[in-house]
Amino acid sequence: MDQAARRIPVAAPVGRPSHARRTGGALLLSPAVILLLIWSLVPLAMTLWYSVRRYNLVDPTQVGFAGASNYVYLLTDPDFITALLNTAILVGGVLVITVGLGTLLAVLFDQSFLGRGIARVLVISPFFVMPTVSALLWKNLMLHPIYGVYSAMMRAVGLTPVDWLSRYPLATLVMIVSWEWLPFAILILLTAIQSLDAEQKEAARMDGAGPLAQFRYIILPHLSRAITVVIMIETIFLLAVFAEISVTTAGGPGVASTNLAFLIYSRALLQFDVGGASAGGVVAIVIANIVAAFLLRAVARNLEA
Repeated sequence: MDQAARRIPVAAPVGRPSHARRTGGALLLSPAVILLLIWSLVPLAMTLWYSVRRYNLVDPTQVGFAGASNYVYLLTDPDFITALLNTAILVGGVLVITVGLGTLLAVLFDQSFLGRGIARVLVISPFFVMPTVSALLWKNLMLHPIYGVYSAMMRAVGLTPVDWLSRYPLATLVMIVSWEWLPFAILILLTAIQSLDAEQKEAARMDGAGPLAQFRYIILPHLSRAITVVIMIETIFLLAVFAEISVTTAGGPGVASTNLAFLIYSRALLQFDVGGASAGGVVAIVIANIVAAFLLRAVARNLEA
C-alpha cells in the first residue's frame, strides 16, 4: 500500500506555470518581439545617426560628422517656429471643434427621432474616407473658387467667392481635418452617453432638472473620461497630419500652413537635406513623447477618479 502511494505523482500547483512552459512561451513570442524591436529601433537609430551627420542627397561633398549643427540650424530657423505654432493651432483647433461639436451631436443622436439610424450612419461615414480622398474632395468639390459648392452658394446670395486655400490656408485645414475626425469623437462620446443609467436621468427630470441642467450636472461629468480618451487619441494622430497639407496647400502660401511633419518632409525630399530632416524627426519624437506622457497621466488620473 505504501509503495503504491509512493508511485502516485503529485500534481503541480494550479496557476503556477512551470519553467519549461514559461520558456516555451517566451520562445513563441520572441519572433514577434524581435520583429517589433527591429521595426521600431532600427529606424530610430538611423534617424539619430543621420541627425548628427552632413548628408545631402544631391550634394555628395556634404559628408562627415556635423555634431549639433543640424539641431542648432533647425531650432534657430524661423520656419521651425512657424511650423511648431501651426502644429499647435491645427491640433488645438481640431480638438476644440471635434470635442465640442461631437459632444453636442452625441447628445442629439442619443434622442429618439425619425431616421436616427440612417443619420448615425451618415455622420460616422466620413471617418472611413482616406485622408487623401477627403483632401481632394474638399479642394476640388467644396472649396474650388470657381466650381466649388461654397463658391456657388456665395454667388447665389450675391457674394464674391473666396479662394479659401490661398487666403485662409490654416483655418481651411482645421476645417478639413475636423470633418475627418468629428465622426470618431461622436462615436466614442455617443457610446459613453448610452452607458449612462436612464434611471439617473429620469430621477433628475422628476426633480425638475431641465435639459441644460441635466447636460451640465449629469451628462458632462459622465463624459469626462470619454472626452479625455478622445483628446489623447486625436492628439497623437493630429501631430502627424501630412496628407491633407500635401494635397491641398503644400505647406503654403510660403510656410503659412506648414506643420512639423510637413517641414520634415520638405527638408528631406524637397531640399534633400537628410541630416536636417533627421534632426527635425528627433525633435518631433521628443515633442510627441512629452505630449503623450502628459496625456497618459491625465487619462490615468481621470480613470482613478
